[in-house]
Formats: sequence, structure tokens, C-alpha cells
Amino acid sequence: MDAFDFREAPQARTGRDPLAILWNILTVLALLAAVIVGVLFLIIFLKPQSSLNPFPPPALPTTYKFAIATSTPTYIPPPLTWTPTATSLPTITPTPRPTHTPRPTYTPPGLPTMTPTQEVVVTSDFSFVVQEGNPVAISSSAFHPEIGCNWMGVAGQVLDMSGQAVTGVIIQIGGTLEGRTFAMQTTMTGLAQQYGDSGYEFTVADRPIASSRTLWVQLLDQSSSIAMSEKIYLETYGLCDKNLIIVSFKQVK
Repeated sequence: MDAFDFREAPQARTGRDPLAILWNILTVLALLAAVIVGVLFLIIFLKPQSSLNPFPPPALPTTYKFAIATSTPTYIPPPLTWTPTATSLPTITPTPRPTHTPRPTYTPPGLPTMTPTQEVVVTSDFSFVVQEGNPVAISSSAFHPEIGCNWMGVAGQVLDMSGQAVTGVIIQIGGTLEGRTFAMQTTMTGLAQQYGDSGYEFTVADRPIASSRTLWVQLLDQSSSIAMSEKIYLETYGLCDKNLIIVSFKQVK
């Protein structure tokens, strides 16, 4: 008779392991907690001011719009009837232009005296003529040191027979430049006081341009219809040290 080694197979456990059930419950609770936390984070992200946010951001300041007021200067013209006082012609004593100060103080008739760029014909038909020694071409560095050579202009002042500044006089510039019509400009004496109390200034170009008697300046009355001087034709230069043409007028009657 053969000998057999009989071993009983282990019986399957019929009951559930309590430890496994506990772990399953904890897993479900952890998932629920993660979902709740995610929902809270989403609400706080979309609505930071929500009461659920323990650290709400500060309220944004109110934006105000301010209207910038603009002012329109009102020019009060002098009386239309102007009768000059007949006195003797002033003696013009030119003062050399300072060479060491960027903006020299002007004392009438202290515009620089240089060789005139053209001969001026004096006529008795007008109340004003060009001052002796004008027009004259100089560098603009004494009046516009920041511009350098990127500018060309015409400037000056107007004096009465006693050498006092005459403000409120209309002055025009026109003509042609480089073969094209120059757009006429109008200004008033007293608006550019770096040239004196009755100073004026025109910007002609953004660089020095040479021309021969194609540009002119002229004084007019308050109505801009009656000439108070003849047209003064100018010589301009394509040089940086001659990019400012000084044309000053004086009263003769």
C-alpha cells in the first residue's frame, strides 16, 4: 500500500478584514476633502472678495478723471489811432554781442553789429525803416543754444523815435525759399522778449538754407492791411554761424 502525504488546503476566510474597510473609508473621506478644498480655491480665485476668503485683497482705489482746463489768452490791442511824437532821430550805439554767456542780456539797441547783408533803401513813405546795420546774419547759439544748427530764423525788435520799444505791431514774413512759395507767417512785436521788449521771431526752416532776396519781412498796422514799412528782402546762408537773420526797425515819423 502506497504512502501518501495528505495536507489539508487552507480554508478561505469568509469574513472581511476590518482594517481594509477602515482604509477604504479614509480614502473616500480624503477624496471628498480634496474636492471640497478644490471647490473653495476655485470660488476664492473667481471671487477674491468672497466671504469664504480669509485674506481678501484690498479694495481698488476709485479712479477719478480730471478735466484739464485750457486758457485762451485775450489780446487787448492798443488804440486804433496812433499819433507818433515827432522828436529827433536817436543816435544808435551798437553793443558787441557777448561771447562768454549763453543768453546775453539785451539792452536796446544792443543787437550785434556786423556787416549788413544787403543795402537798405530809406524811404519817406513809411513810418518805420530798418535800423542802421540791419539786416545782419549771426549764429542763433546766443538765443537758442539747445537747437544748434537744426534751425533757421528771422528776428529783431521795433523801436520808436526815442529808442523805446513799440509792442503790438504786426509783422509778416513771406516770399519763396528753395524755389517754393514760403507759407506766410504773422506775429506781433513783444512776443519774443529775448531780443528786447518789442522782440519778435520767425522760424523759417529746420536747417540753414542759402537764398538771395527771396524772403521778405514787413511791418503792418493793427488791421494788417496798411504797410508801416517797405518789404525788406533778405539774404540767408547755408551756414550754422549765420542761421539767424536780425532785422530791427525804427520809427522815422
